[in-house]
Amino acid sequence: MKRSEVNAKIREMERLAEKIGFKLPPFLSWTPEEWKTKGREYDEIRDNLLGWDVTDYGQGDYEHLGITLITIRNGNVHNEKYKKTYAEKLIRILQTQVSPMHYHWNKMEDIINRGGGNLLVRVYNADPRDERRQDMTGDVEVNMDGRRFYVPAGTKVKVTPGESITLYPYEFHEITVEPGTGEVAFGEVSMCNDDKTDNYFLEELGRFPTIEEDEPAYRLLCTEYPAAE
Repeated sequence: MKRSEVNAKIREMERLAEKIGFKLPPFLSWTPEEWKTKGREYDEIRDNLLGWDVTDYGQGDYEHLGITLITIRNGNVHNEKYKKTYAEKLIRILQTQVSPMHYHWNKMEDIINRGGGNLLVRVYNADPRDERRQDMTGDVEVNMDGRRFYVPAGTKVKVTPGESITLYPYEFHEITVEPGTGEVAFGEVSMCNDDKTDNYFLEELGRFPTIEEDEPAYRLLCTEYPAAE
């Protein structure tokens, strides 16, 4: 992705958060120059990849395969220094975009529609004979805001503003927006997020983009923080 594109998407998400009344933590507004002055007391942000995250999954087609997200809080399963067992994100997805089919080996998460259009969450169980494939026939247990029910494999479960859906380990899910309903800001409240070892995508994809520097960075991405001096 070009840096100018990343900058534009961050600004768009800032405006969306303001529109829905979601107040962002102060560190999300720090400039690259301000980051150079931040000492070791902010290592939790650095070590746990809190902050801005714009991804095209390495495919170079952000408008169709990509999302913008903010990790607001997170623990760290690889570092005993951090005791939090939970994480929270805010994510922006457009009507044209897809968050591709995947599951997590360990993480359970709630996906919460915070405002905008309607989410469509397509769900499958992992095949018990081969967990790297979808079970195309078995019904999927769905939990939404205290209600439990079952849907056929491959169902797109609608999540309207204010609603949430719980996704369990080994539960394949793909997230899109219902056509005609507009962009969505959705939250994720989960167990610790671990992008290094806990994501399994049905198709092999990258996680973080390669950046082409065509203009200065507006905000640093969560993978770009300078080490504390």
